[in-house]
Order: sequence, then C-alpha cells, then structure tokens
Amino acid sequence: MAADLTPEYLATLRRMTGEQKWRTAFGLYWSARNLKAAAVRDQHPEWTEAQVQQRVKEIFMHAVT
Repeated sequence: MAADLTPEYLATLRRMTGEQKWRTAFGLYWSARNLKAAAVRDQHPEWTEAQVQQRVKEIFMHAVT
C-alpha cells in the first residue's frame, strides 16, 4: 500500500488535524461494519437483525490484518 500513497494524498493527511483523522478512521470503521452486515444479511436472509449484528461483532472481534 505504501507504493500507492501519492504526494497529494500524503499532503492531505499532513494537513488534517488529529481529530479529523480520528473521525475519518471512525467513519471508515463503521462503513466497513455496515458493508459486512449487508453481506451477512445476504448470506442469511432468515436471520434476525440481532443475529446479523452478533455475527458482525464476532467477525470484527477476530479480524486480523
């Protein structure tokens, strides 16, 4: 990924405050959870929303990079 970082992107990151970076990361995290929930719902249409959210929670708890 480091090879994909353009000078413009790096400059944008450097201009961001810590709070802006945190809010961006937080938003990306919840977007990823929402996308995963949509995929789980698609795979298990018979599950309740509570079951879907529990599975998403498990997935994110055990995620590795």
